[in-house]
Amino acid sequence: MSQMLALTIVLAILYIGDIVATRTKAWIPSVFVCAVLFLIGYWTFFPKDIVSIAGIGPVVATMLMYLLITNMGTLLSLKELKNQWKAIVISLAGIVGIIAILFTIGAMIFDLKTMIVAVPPLVGGVVAALVMSEGASAAGLEDLAVFAIVIYVIQGFAGYPITSIVLKREAKRLLKEHQQGKLHTISQVQEEENAATEQPKLFRKMPANYNTEYFKFFRLAVIGLLAYGTSTVLAPIVTVNALVLCLVFGVLASTIGFLERQPLQKANGFGFAIMGLMLFIFDGLKQATPEMLMRIIVPLVVSIVLAVAGMYIFSFIAGKILKVSPNLAFAVSLTALYGFPADYILTNEVVKSSTTDEKEREMLLSRMLPPMLVGGFISVTITSVILAGIFVNWL
Repeated sequence: MSQMLALTIVLAILYIGDIVATRTKAWIPSVFVCAVLFLIGYWTFFPKDIVSIAGIGPVVATMLMYLLITNMGTLLSLKELKNQWKAIVISLAGIVGIIAILFTIGAMIFDLKTMIVAVPPLVGGVVAALVMSEGASAAGLEDLAVFAIVIYVIQGFAGYPITSIVLKREAKRLLKEHQQGKLHTISQVQEEENAATEQPKLFRKMPANYNTEYFKFFRLAVIGLLAYGTSTVLAPIVTVNALVLCLVFGVLASTIGFLERQPLQKANGFGFAIMGLMLFIFDGLKQATPEMLMRIIVPLVVSIVLAVAGMYIFSFIAGKILKVSPNLAFAVSLTALYGFPADYILTNEVVKSSTTDEKEREMLLSRMLPPMLVGGFISVTITSVILAGIFVNWL
């Protein structure tokens, strides 16, 4: 297959996902549609490396992850992280729910090792899935090695539509309160939008025309390099994922004025970066052959159902205690099933489909996007990697 044919096919899939999401007003999320189409493609005529042929290989995807996660850090000021402490607690409560249900009910249905392998991928990202897969292989548990990868690439099928449903309910509730005059846009959003048009504090004396797209990319790369270098230096003492540090350093760089808010958008690179990262995520579906799924379908489905039930119960309790609506609390805990950028995309799709009024959209984003981003950061980026490092030693 030629590069341009591969690129045309995968971009057509992304566009079809957008069309379906728009037509169904986000009841069927674009990421869910794309995942189904990629799976069908891999089972029929797609070459296994169609994403790499199109130009998004692992090296390119890694670069985009560094840029995107650093950029995401600029969305979360230290003040915002402090303000979103409830989202952090709810995200952690959802993770406790997954562990509690799988290690009790799940272990009784199957066995403890299956649940040990299942938890880190269910809590988060590809790093956790790879760690558990390699650990299972080293322990001679080949089916569980496949199970770790498949549960990672399939769990979004549960997370995407459920998240879309509960976020739409939350948006409906917020709009009703807003229209009754009980709820207003969080003022910080407008302040941040105004600040976003200014030069970053450290470069305000520099002429604006020198702050080019390349300079924005350069500064993002510098922060990514610092994150990578720090993780390497700390490696002999403690293992810290470089991407975790990208987000933390992105927050700090934005706070001190080295980066403006959303520099990747201002450098006109955000759309391409999201496209590349989403293709890399769907590339993982090439591992899920029909034969593999038939062997592990029962523990796969049961593990995901139990995990979602655990997240719902524990996030509901945490939400009640913290006075957060059940729908938002559940949505925040569900970010463990997919993380960034799906949490960003799903929230924006729901907001766009809920109202055409820009003021109302601004209000919804200010209320829903920050806790969703923080929830995904806590579960997928940090906690899943920590759990994988602990659980792999139990195999």
